[in-house]
Amino acid sequence: MRPRHVLYLAVKELRGLVRDPLLLALVFYAFTLDIYSHATAMPETLNRATIGIVDEDASPLSRRIADAFLSPYFVTPDQIDMAEMDARMDAGIDTFSLVIPPDFQSDLVAGARPELQLNVDATRVSQAFTGAGYVQAIVDQEVTGWTGRQAAVPVDLALRARFNPALDPGWFGALTAVISAVTMLSIILSGAALIREREHGTVEHLLVMPVSAAEIMTSKVLSMGGVVLVAAGLSLTFMVQGVLGVPVAGSLTLFLVGVALHLFATTSLGILLATISGSMPQFAMLLLLVLLPLEILSGGMTPRESMPEAVQYIMLAAPNTHFIALAQAVLFRGAGLAVVWPQLLALAVIGSVMFAFALRRFRGFLR
Repeated sequence: MRPRHVLYLAVKELRGLVRDPLLLALVFYAFTLDIYSHATAMPETLNRATIGIVDEDASPLSRRIADAFLSPYFVTPDQIDMAEMDARMDAGIDTFSLVIPPDFQSDLVAGARPELQLNVDATRVSQAFTGAGYVQAIVDQEVTGWTGRQAAVPVDLALRARFNPALDPGWFGALTAVISAVTMLSIILSGAALIREREHGTVEHLLVMPVSAAEIMTSKVLSMGGVVLVAAGLSLTFMVQGVLGVPVAGSLTLFLVGVALHLFATTSLGILLATISGSMPQFAMLLLLVLLPLEILSGGMTPRESMPEAVQYIMLAAPNTHFIALAQAVLFRGAGLAVVWPQLLALAVIGSVMFAFALRRFRGFLR
């Protein structure tokens, strides 16, 4: 392993990347616009849901309930009649339709338990899933405030949210998008670098040069990993903290150390997949089979504890599992080295094994 050869080859890889505008555009999009959209365009909570209200009571209480559906959870409710309700939901105009029956207020005053009807357009799953609970809570709150009666509750629950006091889903979305982009781009860039060598016919040139397979592979790992490492650091500084205003609780340096170890494993994985693939389309298909399980089962979308125990143990062999645990601990909870050193050690071990296995395949690929 001669460092000078690795340096020259790494510069060659960077020049090849610069001449590929599509990959550069992908890097820019993944660490800017994609992060912005995850933080703002796809909230996990109810946001500006459309609702129509059929008020057949026309009482002060029914008007109070209608006025309680406020932004940002709902747009201003439309007052509609029963004949319009089905047509508006069929046309996708309303996600929710609330029907307040006649004599609703008088029945409530008389001690009866009148019923309201809530119709939900369940094709809009992201809003329908939580929206019914919001509507129920708003109606209960307004009825309780109007009547002045509230059922006795034996326990008063004091809720304190740590690490994200405002429960802002944008904080989680932005940082999770950075974590996901690191894995995706490192595999794509390293694999594409090797396939580009094959498609351009420069593999034969490398074979006649006084360089070893280890030097060639190391140069690809360092160059493509370095691009992703720099992009992740800039994205966290300028996009996440600057543009979106999302606070980072822990040390950015410690997080980037974890990113570097994670890139050691994922760039090696990208080269391994490229040696198996015969062309860029085959590499893309194989990438789907690898990325989806890594993203879904590693704890980034749902907690690992909610998965079957067998899956939890199997995914311990994946670098994503340890990287996501490290990133969430550092970025969300402000953890230090004393907390995340097991994840750093696991990434170093997995990266070494992955590099050795990919290098063995790469030597066979060059023959």
